Amino acid sequence: MSTSSSLPIPKSFSYEEFGSVAVVTLDRPERLNSLTFEVYRELTDLFAALRSRDAVRVIVITGRGRGFCSGGDVEDIIGELFKRDISGLLEFTRMTCELIRNIRALNKPVIASLNGTVAGAGAVIALACDLRIAADTAKIAFLFVKVGLCGGDMGAAFLLPKVVGLSKATEMLYTGDFISAEEAAKIGLYNRVVSGSELKEETMRWAERLAAGPGFALGMTKAALNRELDMSLEMALEAESEAQAICMLNPDFREAYEAFTEKRPPMFNQK
Repeated sequence: MSTSSSLPIPKSFSYEEFGSVAVVTLDRPERLNSLTFEVYRELTDLFAALRSRDAVRVIVITGRGRGFCSGGDVEDIIGELFKRDISGLLEFTRMTCELIRNIRALNKPVIASLNGTVAGAGAVIALACDLRIAADTAKIAFLFVKVGLCGGDMGAAFLLPKVVGLSKATEMLYTGDFISAEEAAKIGLYNRVVSGSELKEETMRWAERLAAGPGFALGMTKAALNRELDMSLEMALEAESEAQAICMLNPDFREAYEAFTEKRPPMFNQK
């Protein structure tokens, strides 16, 4: 286990590196890991800094205790927002969106390891990750309308229909109701559901598999998924033609070929 002095050292959550896998652990278990202004800012800055942290190939974000993240802290954030005018409110909402932008812009796989309750902004953070592996206790809700806010917060109205379909996304954003981990897996929101005791092992299995894979190609794949969300087929075909040609110039492509001909596992990210 190691940490890097080249990254901003967070005070409001923990950051650890296990080989090429970084683990971010939200660490306010007594508040179900609710978000404060400081947590938002530090998470946003960390995901930006990880773009240039070459030693890290996969990022896991999880929570300590019974919850993954219950959203914005009622005392630290919501009470404070009543004191702000529209300019101050926009400053806050744009800052929350910057976090989602940085997660999606990071050209490395990000895995949400959902150890418990996932709600509000916590649900959107999980949604913005590339994969979601959940404990069977990890119920989830986009509960913004429950507190009189727009259901489309932090990109939820953009991302959620693309994951679960427009009809189900509309239901979830209109009602703000929790759904079980089992239902979340059924509709494609969770990639895997396991028992709480198996969550860490299952998450690391996925993380280490991806970390051992072709990092350049995975980054290009994430970029393609982001870029093509609103493209026409013709635009997507041209974009993928260009992306594939670029990947063919990367050493990982030759390594895969040489490994196949030599009948051995490929050693990606080594050259």
